Amino acid sequence: MERQEIIDGLVEILKTVRTINQEKLVGVTEDTDFIKDLNTPSTEMINIVAKTEQKFDVEFDDDDIDGLGSKVKDVVDLIIKTKEKEQ
Repeated sequence: MERQEIIDGLVEILKTVRTINQEKLVGVTEDTDFIKDLNTPSTEMINIVAKTEQKFDVEFDDDDIDGLGSKVKDVVDLIIKTKEKEQ
């Protein structure tokens, strides 16, 4: 799975989050910060992680979630790492 495919999937998830300004989802890159750039409430990140697991058919370790950074790149890296571990 390509990194851009994952980013596109994350944007699809973010479009379902009412607390995120939809206009800010244009041009999301790996450097986009969920909290600083998209003003995502930290409480909403838990829901985003759960939706990400469903969409990409992965299950993150709790330790990985606890250490997760707030950039899109951090989530992309975690999805790839988890998929590789599951193979």
